[in-house]
Amino acid sequence: NMAAEGGSSGESLAALLESKHASYISGLAAKLDAPGSYEGAVTEHLRMSGVYWSIAALSLLRSPEEVNEIMGLDAIIDWLFSCQLKGGGFGGNTGHDAHLLYTLSALQILAMADRLDDPRLETEDCIRFIAALQNETDGSFAGDEWGEIDTRFSYCALSALSILNRFDAIDVDKAAEYVASCRNEFDGGFGCVPGAESHAGQIFCCIGALSIAQRLDLLLDDKDDLLSWWLAERQCDSGGLNGRPEKQADVCYSWWILSALSILGRVHWISGDKLASFILQCQDDDDGGIADRPGDMPDVFHTFFGIAGLSLLGHLHTTPTDATTGNCNMGVFREIDPVYALPTDVVERLALKGQVMTRKDNNGMEETVHERLTRYNVLVSNAPK
Repeated sequence: NMAAEGGSSGESLAALLESKHASYISGLAAKLDAPGSYEGAVTEHLRMSGVYWSIAALSLLRSPEEVNEIMGLDAIIDWLFSCQLKGGGFGGNTGHDAHLLYTLSALQILAMADRLDDPRLETEDCIRFIAALQNETDGSFAGDEWGEIDTRFSYCALSALSILNRFDAIDVDKAAEYVASCRNEFDGGFGCVPGAESHAGQIFCCIGALSIAQRLDLLLDDKDDLLSWWLAERQCDSGGLNGRPEKQADVCYSWWILSALSILGRVHWISGDKLASFILQCQDDDDGGIADRPGDMPDVFHTFFGIAGLSLLGHLHTTPTDATTGNCNMGVFREIDPVYALPTDVVERLALKGQVMTRKDNNGMEETVHERLTRYNVLVSNAPK
């Protein structure tokens, strides 16, 4: 029985329990040092991503100095380099094989900590590791040496190399064209490989990859609005978003769908108030943290994506101070970048620029696809068929 159901946008939203969320995340950080106790929060093999989610979530609620104080970044960076492989790249934990997912998480952590110049970072080896995973024929990326192909890995590779400022190491246009080839005619969405079912998580990865590659022109065709419509259709009666038709709403899609709609210039196609209400109902009122849906156990993954979703909605920046929840920190909130999933100040410091679609508004009229194609100076014949 969710308050968002049938609710108007005029309903007052629950408070964001930001102090409790900060305590929840700092509690996870403390448990990092105790072997075996971080399980349940994040499984051992993907601890690198768990640390990224923790720091990124806290970074939206606290200043960089406070994040450093709470998380103990020096110890985390020491551990991070214990996960660096001799042949380049990072594993999900000490003693694990290198993988693109964890290599990106490691670079995102270093970016947030402003430690990309750490002499322990084997930058050239890392770049070679990533570049070697690209298929020279079709432009796709595998996640590791075992060769599973997935558009998630295209996003990871492009994001990681742009953080390292080394796009010259790969064929960026081929990478973008491969991503565009995973587009579905039927709904305008994207799957993990060409012809695979559209899924919100993959759509974020594909649109994010094209944004980083500065190739959103590959989306500019008659399926452009179809894709935004498919994403907007993911909003359920509860206000939450699902990943594909007929599935339950889940907080993590707040991020994947909102970020995709942000890049497409279509956030207003869903009800932001209803979505914010759903995310806030997934908070653990006692111990902090955010769950996948109301009443479930919180975890660090959904805590980050919930807070990130609220940030994209602009909700973090309009929450009234409420003495009863101890929200005395309202001025510090940082915004998240929809393309890189990093605080915007970090993205600006690194001079990263994801491409986003700006939508012209002529007296409330949105431009046609043809006008958009003309404005981007893209020939229709170059758009994916």
